[in-house]
Amino acid sequence: MPQLRAAAVLQLGLLLSAVPAQYFISRWSGSTAAQRYHASTRLVRIWRDWRKSYLNSTVWMEWANKHFSKVMSLVGLEDAQMAQESLALEAMIFDNDQGFFGASKTVRSPRPPYVFLRVGEVVMESKRHMVGVVVSWDPELRAPQKWIDRVYSVSEGLKAENTPHYKVVFGGHDDNSVIIGYLPQTQLERITGLRPDIPTLENYFTHYDGERFAMQPWLRELFPEDVVEDEEPFTW
Repeated sequence: MPQLRAAAVLQLGLLLSAVPAQYFISRWSGSTAAQRYHASTRLVRIWRDWRKSYLNSTVWMEWANKHFSKVMSLVGLEDAQMAQESLALEAMIFDNDQGFFGASKTVRSPRPPYVFLRVGEVVMESKRHMVGVVVSWDPELRAPQKWIDRVYSVSEGLKAENTPHYKVVFGGHDDNSVIIGYLPQTQLERITGLRPDIPTLENYFTHYDGERFAMQPWLRELFPEDVVEDEEPFTW
């Protein structure tokens, strides 16, 4: 019995696949010249898209660098410069001279009608259900661009730009620590009848009136329209 060589097997396979391939192409491309032209155009477009995406080395390098950075961050090997920038941005949330993160000394008056929460109100954060107290607000997002790029996607950032943002003090992991958040109005919900025990609140407020915290005089000057006149003193 004659032995089939590899080249002969390949030729036989090509011949056997020619008929179904021709049938598929004819059904997919159509019978008229116009249909075949449009089918050819689609094939060229598909090839170009694949070449720009899956067959493009630059795209693959960007994808690899992005995911490599995520892995480095997860294992604690984040780039030193990036880590330093992160610490600097986190420090700015506590206080800064640029007016970011609710730190502006500009008097918030008149109060925009779309700012729903007031300084001194107790709120719950919707994602982690943490309870905190509003200590400042901005009528729109005011933060460094690097921080915005890290916190929001492109589409989210565009929406957040015109959304009121609030500086909120939350309790930390122990009785002596706090967490400072700068959050959009869409992530906060006002709650009443709950007085959270959070360190440093006495720096902002004089007392708790049963529903909200009453502002210190210096804070009243910045947020005059957030004052509720019927507040009755409660002791800390």
